[in-house]
Amino acid sequence: MCRLFGLTSAPRTTQATFWLLDAPDSLDVQSRRNPDGTGLGFFDADGRAELFREPIAAWADRQFAAEARQASSRTFVAHVRHASTGEISPRNTHPFLHDGRLFAHNGVLEGLDELERHLGDAMSLVAGDTDSERLFALVSREIDAAGGDVGRGITAAARWVAANLPVYSINLLLITPSDLWALRYPDTNELHLLRRPAGGRHGGRPLHHADAAGATRVHVPGLASAPAVVVASEPMDEHPDWRPLAAGELIHVAPGGTVHSVLALPDPPAHPLTLADLRPQAAASQHAGPTPPEKQAP
Repeated sequence: MCRLFGLTSAPRTTQATFWLLDAPDSLDVQSRRNPDGTGLGFFDADGRAELFREPIAAWADRQFAAEARQASSRTFVAHVRHASTGEISPRNTHPFLHDGRLFAHNGVLEGLDELERHLGDAMSLVAGDTDSERLFALVSREIDAAGGDVGRGITAAARWVAANLPVYSINLLLITPSDLWALRYPDTNELHLLRRPAGGRHGGRPLHHADAAGATRVHVPGLASAPAVVVASEPMDEHPDWRPLAAGELIHVAPGGTVHSVLALPDPPAHPLTLADLRPQAAASQHAGPTPPEKQAP
């Protein structure tokens, strides 16, 4: 299934080396895992968004790999796509950028005609075919309606979706140059949080993570001496402090690593979807990949 990864070391800038779909196995095996696009978003020293998206596995594009290995920012979001809605193309590849905010989503929404009617003029923010970008357009509209309050905007958008659309999952990550937000809803897909002290569990070590499918790996040497907060679709190492977000939990990580948590959606969706309800393409996108090599220590 799609993989989400977010990291913040704000207010400190760190250089992160990302490997996306770069596991040491055959291309034939890799082509069966999340083959439909890879994306990386972060911000430069002036707060301008840097966005690299390819509708192919990252190992197949040298420019993408070069950029991913040199990324420097206070906040990062990465996404490995297994398409559930929309063609395989750059415009449908996460993350998406609106108004200086970067967004990625893991899940499935149905009832897109109704969502488009609800968006109205905000459909002008949508360039592609995905449910994810339409969800982001709604989030962006609600943030504007809340006077720029990102948490209130995410909550308002997610509550409308939960009340009005068939929902399998709307797990999401949103970053700005200084902050990170994450929502897990409902409990269908996992989303995990790690508050990592400087040097990790044992001290003096860089951050080096790999997820279970080998789809996303990240190395951050600067975090040997600086704290960070990581959000990912699954625990990416054996650190004991990973915790799953609760269903409906919205977290905001402010500069300095302060984590604010609220149960934004305490009730289940009005129209929940199961795997059996999904179209074959959407159902296939939500299956986990194969088990990986042994995870590395933090």
